[in-house]
Parts: sequence; structure tokens; C-alpha cells
Amino acid sequence: MDEHKENIHAKDVNVKMSNTREKAEKAKSCSRICPDEESAPQGSPSQSNSDFSHPVYKEIALANGHINRMSKEELRIKLAELQLDTRGVKDVMKKRLKSHYKKQKLLQSASEGGPTDTYYDYICVVDFEATCEEDNPSDFHHEIIEFPMVLINTHTLEIVDSFQAYVKPELNPQLSDFCVKLTGITQKMVDEAELFPAVLQQVVAWLQERELGTTYKYAILTDGAWDMSKFLNIQCRLSRIRYPQFAKKWINIRKSYGNFYKVPRTQTKLSTMLEKLGLKYEGRPHSGLDDSRNIARIALRMLQDGCQLRVNERIHAGQLLSVPSSAPVEGAPAPHNPRSRD
Repeated sequence: MDEHKENIHAKDVNVKMSNTREKAEKAKSCSRICPDEESAPQGSPSQSNSDFSHPVYKEIALANGHINRMSKEELRIKLAELQLDTRGVKDVMKKRLKSHYKKQKLLQSASEGGPTDTYYDYICVVDFEATCEEDNPSDFHHEIIEFPMVLINTHTLEIVDSFQAYVKPELNPQLSDFCVKLTGITQKMVDEAELFPAVLQQVVAWLQERELGTTYKYAILTDGAWDMSKFLNIQCRLSRIRYPQFAKKWINIRKSYGNFYKVPRTQTKLSTMLEKLGLKYEGRPHSGLDDSRNIARIALRMLQDGCQLRVNERIHAGQLLSVPSSAPVEGAPAPHNPRSRD
């Protein structure tokens, strides 16, 4: 549903990201050019500029310079020697090799009391499916009809669990033919489903059972800003419940992918990210659960390539905002059952 979400986002007048914030975010990402970005840790709250004088970063910078001069075939051979993935375009392979050496150097540094990287314990991928028309009128209210979640363990770099529930829409209970064809969700599926507040309670229980936000540090991850800032925001208003605290900040993987691999935003669609990483889509496109699994595969590859995925967007008073890379790295709060707006 990613292309359709882009069309929805283009028409949205309720939730906006200011151009100045976008420019500021791009300026920040552009200012961290190799070797600083490749050698420096990504946004650890305990690290200051003085940390970059540590000898380990000079070693990483020298390795980066050597890698920058390698041909595609040389990169492939070296990756194969190190038993690393050899798929992807040249820039992806280059980033993978740099990240491998960075990780090795930081692990050695950590054992000697020097700097290291940190991760969330788990990342929870969410990709909603919502009611839609082929040509959505400007006043059309999208209702969530599928709530999927895919859980990534960042330490084992595996997908370890998943959740899926269909949701009964209230405002427009009859699905359009376009929506059924796009998502594969039938009228019978939503007719037999629970209303959104009940499904959100199931989601909260699922997260609580896995001790996320209590025993383990976790973050929500989405493919774009629409799922949280648009769909969940509108759905909570329609269902007359408060927006859940645990979903107020998230990782927009499109931003993370573009910044990490140095590609323009036009190359961060789900299908393009998979292709550039040498991966193929698995499952049915526009199935919320299958989309979430494929987004999780991209996240896993990025983690394997050395990217430290971190929260980069949030919602406040119904407005979409960027989270600067200088902000402390915080996990999502422990989930709680939804509260009524009344």
C-alpha cells in the first residue's frame, strides 16, 4: 500500500511536516560526510565531539578511505572472504564493508574500555492497511482494517514474532472493490473482526506479554510517516480514544535508509529499497503483514550493514515532527490500554 499511501499523503491537509524541518534534517545528514559519519557513532546520548579524537576513529577513517578506492568486483571478493552478503549495488556493498570494519574496531575498543555502539533490544515493525477508494475524495476518512506487527530481535538479528488482526470499520463499513483488490482483505474478514479499540487492546496485551517497554527497550518502525501521523491519528479520533503513548515516536525507515546509504528520497520506496539491497519481495504486496515482514527484512539488512536504527519522527498535538539526531536515544514507553477521549 506504499504507493497508495504516498498519494494519500500528498493530499493530506491535516498533518504536515514543515519544509524548514525537512531542510534542517537534510542539512544535518549532509553535514556528516565520510569519514566523520562512517567512523563516528550514530547519536549515542553519552558521546560528545571530543569522543571523535579516540584513536579508533582514525583507524576506521583510514579503512574507509581504502574501501572508497575499491572496485565493485574487489568489494564483492572482500565481502565473500569475510563471509558477508555480496548482494546489492556498489554503494550498498561499500557501506556493508565499512560497517563491518567499524563494528570490529568498536568491539575491540569496547573490550579495552573505549567507545561502542548501542541498539534497542527489539524493533516492532507496523504497516497498516486502511479503507480506500481508487480516487480518494479530499474529505475521505481512512479507517484501519489490518493491524500487523513484526518483531525484530536486534541482538540475534532475526524476526522472532508477529501479530495480525483485522479491524471492522465503522464510518464506511462497506469496503470498495478497489480496496478489496488492493489489499486482499475481503468484506467477510472485516465483518467478522473486532472494532479498533478492542484490537488495540489485543496489541497492547501482545506487547506487554513480551515485556516491551519494561524488561526490554524497543521502538516502533514504519515505512514512511503515514501509518502513525495519518492513519493511527485519524483512527483514534474516529474511535474516540486517546492516541497511544507508545506510538508517539517511531523510526521512519525511509529516512534512515536514505541517510545511511546516501540515496535520495525518491529511491526509498519499499520495492526500490529491496531491489537495491539485492532482495525480492516475499508474499502478497499490500498485505499489511507481508509488507511488515518485508520492511523488517530491510531493517535487518541495514542492521547487518552497521546502521543503528533510531527514532527519527514523532507526533505532537496532531502534528508530524522530526526527531533530531542529537536527541537522546529513548525506547518507547510500556504500552497501556487505550483511554477514552470522553
